[in-house]
Amino acid sequence: MLIVAVWAAVCGFDVVPSYMLPSPQSVAKAFIEDFPLLLEHSATTLAEAGIGLGIGIILAFVTASLMDRFRLLYTALYPLLIISQTIPTVAIAPILIMWMGYDMAPKIALIVITTFFPITVSLLDGYASVDKDAVSLLRSMGAKNSRIFFTVKLPSSLSQFFAGLKISVSYAVVGGVIAEWLGGFEGLGVYMTRVRKAYQFDKMFAVIIFIIIISLLLMVAVSLIRKAVMPWERKGDKK
Repeated sequence: MLIVAVWAAVCGFDVVPSYMLPSPQSVAKAFIEDFPLLLEHSATTLAEAGIGLGIGIILAFVTASLMDRFRLLYTALYPLLIISQTIPTVAIAPILIMWMGYDMAPKIALIVITTFFPITVSLLDGYASVDKDAVSLLRSMGAKNSRIFFTVKLPSSLSQFFAGLKISVSYAVVGGVIAEWLGGFEGLGVYMTRVRKAYQFDKMFAVIIFIIIISLLLMVAVSLIRKAVMPWERKGDKK
């Protein structure tokens, strides 16, 4: 609320010209008027984000599990994972669009790239934090690696997994919007590009707020899923 109050004061006293910083009232009006259009464009962006995030989760799970199982693979791949995060997303997007065209494929590919790393690293940290005594006990009882993985390692990594997933859901939306800036026919990024070129900055701020709301709702959804999947955490909090 303080930010909105300062924003309104800055606009009210003409500290910044209105064409550079629209007032909260004009942004709210643009948000309400264009809400049906925002919903229409968000359907495309959310579809891209959902597909890309799903693929990213599967790839991260397979990669992290293999890296945890085979030390040589961990040593070979981990530096590459770190290096991949030094490449700016904006630099990758034009290349993907040049290779894959203007449909959903390059957007999904960019979302996979941006969401893959946080989940992979979170899972690796979760696997590493497993109780060594529990693993040793299972091994002494003749348990196979698959049994140890599903009985001990996977449950112990869920907390870190959901922490990485919470980051990745926001990355998924932002990654889709960035890819849509550079080409496409529908989506919040396409809408944002159109209003920017028309110098409709009130609508520009409105779509930014809309993207923030979507990201926050997705993070809340992840928290709710975490509580449903990990009921023992709620029992621990009550104690």
